[in-house]
Amino acid sequence: MATTHLCFLLTLLLASIFVSNHPVRCDDDDLHRGINRYRASLNLPALVENDNAECLADEIAEKFKNQPCTNTTGSNTISGSEPQFADFPNLLAKCHLNVSNTRDGTIMPACVPNRVADLVLTNFTKSQYSGKLNDTKYTGIGIGTEDDWVVVILTTSTAEGSFASAVASKNTPTLVSQIGLFSQLLFLMLSSVLLL
Repeated sequence: MATTHLCFLLTLLLASIFVSNHPVRCDDDDLHRGINRYRASLNLPALVENDNAECLADEIAEKFKNQPCTNTTGSNTISGSEPQFADFPNLLAKCHLNVSNTRDGTIMPACVPNRVADLVLTNFTKSQYSGKLNDTKYTGIGIGTEDDWVVVILTTSTAEGSFASAVASKNTPTLVSQIGLFSQLLFLMLSSVLLL
């Protein structure tokens, strides 16, 4: 009986050691809270979640997915040498964005093996990205993750950095104007026949 209890306690002890030594993988909400705590420590306002920026961050993180972490990727990249995506306009379109309302935003990719929570936050607050996080012009945030990659996008409250949906833009044709006059008349006739 004592041996059974001893085996049980030993198993429990080993399990607790394994669980306590396993690094916590960073998720979007944890990083968002961590960045806002960092900004609060500097007496800066919290960044509000921006769904459109999050969509684009997810799309960009997906593009980075198979790229390994090196000292030339993510927050270690020398400014101006970041990878360029030939299909960036397509990424914007997937998220119903256009260049004119994303121009003032900032895209910050980081690669952290296993996305260890503390290291991910440090990659943004103790790197070249900290200057952007310290800037009061940024009011919103979108975060995307894929494998070891985390992409943070900062947005502004200006029209050029709001990441507002292009679908709501006054320059975007509405569904009615795209359908055309003939289709509208056909729909009207069919509707009146069905009502009779």
